Amino acid sequence: MGLMDKVKAQATQLAEKAQEAGKAGQAKLDALAARRRAEGLLNELGRIAYASRVGRAAPGDERRAGDLVEQLRQYEAEYEPLTPEGPGAST
Repeated sequence: MGLMDKVKAQATQLAEKAQEAGKAGQAKLDALAARRRAEGLLNELGRIAYASRVGRAAPGDERRAGDLVEQLRQYEAEYEPLTPEGPGAST
């Protein structure tokens, strides 16, 4: 194997490693974005629950709450269970 062949083989290996690292990084970014979306859904669900508890429920709140719960279940199925403490909470 010549010097150029060795250089090409090493370059190929480095490119593959960089691509794998990029995929892992993208997966982490995707998970973070999904977590932020879930936090927003939880916030909206909390607002609906609060309005209901203080007698200010709006028409359609029950349906929207059901939709939010379903979206949150999908998040949990794909990523992780949601906890009352929120992200980064220690148990």
